[in-house]
Order: sequence, then structure tokens, then C-alpha cells
Amino acid sequence: MSPIRILVVDDEPPMVELVRGYLAREGWEVVTAGDGNEALEMARSEHPDVVVLDLMLPGVDGVEVCRQIRTFSDAYVVMLTAKSEEVDKLIGLAVGADDYLTKPFSPRELVARIRAILRRARSSATAAPGLEVDPATRIARVDGTAVSLTRTEFDIIAALAREPGVVVDRPALLASVWGPGYSDDHLVDVHVANLRRKLGDDPERPRFVETVRGVGYRLALA
Repeated sequence: MSPIRILVVDDEPPMVELVRGYLAREGWEVVTAGDGNEALEMARSEHPDVVVLDLMLPGVDGVEVCRQIRTFSDAYVVMLTAKSEEVDKLIGLAVGADDYLTKPFSPRELVARIRAILRRARSSATAAPGLEVDPATRIARVDGTAVSLTRTEFDIIAALAREPGVVVDRPALLASVWGPGYSDDHLVDVHVANLRRKLGDDPERPRFVETVRGVGYRLALA
């Protein structure tokens, strides 16, 4: 198998070199970019498995870079933000980021987050009426038409589809999709909202993903 390739995007060279060193110790290939335009060029040419992306970049910012990457790549995206306001994190997640870390952060924590998203389960899943979920090809179809999902969105629907009709609470989804140690319910809620939009699912009258208030979500049986 080819080694994991990670694109690190940050306009602070000392930070880039620090992160590069930690990631390289894991045996991962690391390529870097210092601004948004270079990041997009590298994402197209290097085909990374994971993009570590700073939110505040000169020129094209991290949110726009993430949005554009999502048009041609299903790489996992970990957003780095120097701002603690929740809205900044949610903006990043809404355009397809899979996770986020707030600066300053421990490089060891970043390594742990990347390990977690690379370990996400790929077990078989059962389809709901009108919905097909194929873990082998990582393709979801609604009424026979393929739907373009990010890796995280696919992992969520696959986790729900393993036991249709069974409620999966938010902590269980966090553990299944993001790995142990996560406690931010917003990660689940934002990605479920994006997933529903792409599936054409009305949250008020859900066809596929039902909300169980105060608990979590389940895949509808009918």
C-alpha cells in the first residue's frame, strides 16, 4: 500500500516544520503549502489523504480552500483555527472539514486526531428504503443516483446503516466516526445537517435520518 500522504497548509514556517516533523515520524509523507492558492495546487497535484488546513491564510482563506478542495477531493480535512469562537469552527465544518483543532495545540494531539480519522470503520452497512450504502466502494445512492459525500458524511451514514432503526447516540457516533476521546456534539450535528442536505432529506419529515431528541440519530426503517 502507498504511504499516507498529508498536506500541511499554514503561513507560519516554524509551525509547518514542527508539524512536518511529528507527522514524518509516523511514516507519513508530508507536503506543505504556505497560502491558499498553493494549497489548492498541491491538493490537485499531490492527491493527499489528509489536509491539515489553517483557517487564517493570506489570500484565499482556509474556508474557501476547503470548499474548493471538496469539489475534487475526498481527502480528510483537519482545520486549524486561532479563534475560539464556535462559529469559526462551525463555518469550517459546514464546508466539509472533518475535524478541527484550536491553536495553540499539541502536535501529538494532531497526530492522534489523524490516526483516529484514518482508523474509521469500513464495515458493511444495510441500506434503508431508497438508500444504498456500499462500504466497499464508499458510494451512497438515493433512488439509484450516486450522492457526493465527504468521507466523514459517508462514515456517519455507514455507522447509522449498520443497525437501521436503532438509535445511535452522539457519543457513540463520535467514537465510531472520529475515534475515542471526542466530546463535541457539534461535530455530529453539523455533519448530519450537511448529510441530510445532500441526501435531500427534510429534517421535519425525514426519509432517511431521524433525530431522537436529546439522544442522537437513527436510520429510518420505512
